[in-house]
Amino acid sequence: MDSISTKRIWWLVIAVAVIWFANLEYRKLIKPDEGRYAEIPREMVVSGDWVTPRLNDLKYFEKPPLQYWATATAYEVFGQHQWTSRLWTALTGFAGILLVWFAGLRLFGREAANYAAILLGSSMLYALMAHINTLDMGVTFFLTLGIVGLLIGQTGTDKNKQRNWMILAWAGLALAVLSKGLMGLVLPGTALFIYMVVQRDFSVLKRMHWLPGLAVFLLITAPWFYLVMKANPEFFQKFFIYEHYTRFTTKDLGRYQPWYYFIPILLLGMLPWTVLMFDTLFKAWRGNKLSGKSFNAARFLFVWTVFIYLFFTVSGSKLPSYLLPMFPALALLMGKQLVEMNARRLFWLIAPILPLTLLGLGFAPFTARLADTPLQVQGYSAYVNWLVAAALIWSLGVIAALVLLRRPNAVKERKFAAVLVLALSTLLAGQLGTSGYNTIARERSAYYIAEAIRPYVKADEPFYSVDTYEQTLPFYLKRTFTLVQFQDEMAFGIMQEPQRWIPDYASFAKVWQAQPAALAIMPVETYKRLKQLDFAMKTIYEDPQYIVVSKP
Repeated sequence: MDSISTKRIWWLVIAVAVIWFANLEYRKLIKPDEGRYAEIPREMVVSGDWVTPRLNDLKYFEKPPLQYWATATAYEVFGQHQWTSRLWTALTGFAGILLVWFAGLRLFGREAANYAAILLGSSMLYALMAHINTLDMGVTFFLTLGIVGLLIGQTGTDKNKQRNWMILAWAGLALAVLSKGLMGLVLPGTALFIYMVVQRDFSVLKRMHWLPGLAVFLLITAPWFYLVMKANPEFFQKFFIYEHYTRFTTKDLGRYQPWYYFIPILLLGMLPWTVLMFDTLFKAWRGNKLSGKSFNAARFLFVWTVFIYLFFTVSGSKLPSYLLPMFPALALLMGKQLVEMNARRLFWLIAPILPLTLLGLGFAPFTARLADTPLQVQGYSAYVNWLVAAALIWSLGVIAALVLLRRPNAVKERKFAAVLVLALSTLLAGQLGTSGYNTIARERSAYYIAEAIRPYVKADEPFYSVDTYEQTLPFYLKRTFTLVQFQDEMAFGIMQEPQRWIPDYASFAKVWQAQPAALAIMPVETYKRLKQLDFAMKTIYEDPQYIVVSKP
């Protein structure tokens, strides 16, 4: 595999990049995350206030601003589009693949680096989350940057280079903190402590370059925290206490899941490399247990992987994307393992995936049977074609890989070709499945509502959102709403500025009657209740979920 020309590598990178970025604009934004993380940067651009994040014009302190800043910058440069709202997520996901390749090259050699990059870019959860607008891919990239700086800095012998890599590590962790909060520092710090205990090696602390490292860390993080606390004294309690302690230790957010929640997420998310992952973790656990004179990069990657899984397993808040920081470390370990593995063994580690892809191909035509509503029946029926195509491509990729591995002359080049074919087919299948999700966008996106009511929307007329907040609608209409009898995640912002909110129907009736012209969106059941209260309303849009009305 080392004989692969640089030209072919570049063509491969270009091909993957085309597949990776091709559908960012095609899909409609889906609620809640994609709407929220597209809208906050839009409001930054409109207000010119890049210090205090706001959602629906209400203070929103759940997360730091790095991704908001990056997306707002993309809006300023390229305009406000679906693809620019997703650009940061896709870029950091793709950059993570390149970073893993570079780390593998420095730590384990070129062959392991090539494998690691291919495995990461085709792991199902990683590839899917790189195309959905959440904050987890960005923080994963910067956590990985911090870890890579640490690993290369600790394993190097040149003092100047060691210092530079460690400063890069501190900078990566600082950007992770600005991406998603203190987890950017707490998780690597705890994992490093566990590593030192396991390896019985505390000499790492002598090579952390504390003074320049902390200086860089504070130089990156402190300005925004100072400015936001100066402008918003309530920030400290909300951000540091509630978001970092209460969320982790309680079920307050309604994201509580049982301890086994992440088991199927990991098993499915690592496809098609799930069995290889277990084989790699088992060998990593058995090998290199004893302490040594030099930093053991493979041992730290193993500790990091297990710690991330256990940390979020015991957390009171769980979402599938929380496991993402495991994936780059796992890819590096698996890439190292693949170099030492013969084709026959790899065959048996991939073979169990074929029945799963064939099962998916067999069940895909019956997707519509999962629908609960007429709208879902229509969308799921259209989704079938995409799922069949995705499952077919994936199955053919698995078969081709197995054929390559079973040939008598399955040398290193064939092993690499098998891994590459399976990886590309998985990435293509994932992109087809993600793109096909557009067929059921009417249930998860307000794009169609926005298009239907756009002629009625005037910038100087109020728009009320009653008993609901459709996260994607503000982005598509380029405006905010006055919430009526609804708070949810905006409860903190409403508490700070209650004048921006209407607490009940009675108050809303007075405001509604006083307006010469106004619009309101509400769930269908709310419309029925307001009709019983003799609200004067004219329906301008209706679907199975929402009704939009105007003053008659």
